[in-house]
Amino acid sequence: MKILAIECTHGFASAAVSNGEPVFERRLAEWQKTAESLVPLVMQVMEVAGLQPTELDGVAVSSGPGSFTALRIGMSVAKGIAFGASCPLVPVPTMLAMAGAAIEHTDAKHIMPVIPSRAGEYFYSIFSVDDGVLSEIESSRCMVSELIERLASIDGRLAIVSRSAELLADEAPSLASYLADASFFSAASLLGHAEKTLAEGVAGTAAGTVPEYRQEFTPKQAHS
Repeated sequence: MKILAIECTHGFASAAVSNGEPVFERRLAEWQKTAESLVPLVMQVMEVAGLQPTELDGVAVSSGPGSFTALRIGMSVAKGIAFGASCPLVPVPTMLAMAGAAIEHTDAKHIMPVIPSRAGEYFYSIFSVDDGVLSEIESSRCMVSELIERLASIDGRLAIVSRSAELLADEAPSLASYLADASFFSAASLLGHAEKTLAEGVAGTAAGTVPEYRQEFTPKQAHS
């Protein structure tokens, strides 16, 4: 299948295209969280893959949680391309994609993706791993101290995967032995889930897809 994937929920932005093998991917370490900075990245990877948007079988987008602004930008760009190409849009839960990518990097029986929220909180999910199959146990948002408490209730080896591993280790040194830097997580990590969803015929539409914010959006007040 010819699939474009976009991941920009937090940290660096990336875009990947599957057109058989190999997978083509480009990353942007620093971006301004604007469509103007994301669209050229997407167009570049499409050009490298030798595809036009109208040739796509589907567009996948990391649906959150993550940064409000980044989620809105990523979703709007993905929707625009899917609408223009008249192809399905596949929202891929970010936590699930992170955990799926982590399977190749750890043999832990439980995987906990962690993403910064705000006000010192973190989004997290806990997945059990059984013969490469993920099952979500719980998903919430909490402070670092509560993450430590959650670890005590998990039986078996657990790996915390996060792009903020260094920050977490500084805040809670006791977490260091559980942490794995999630720099391996990128747009390419969405492709497997997207292909399966498209093959099953259960993909969504651009109009009906929204980001998974997991917290109330409060717009910034303008100062007079």
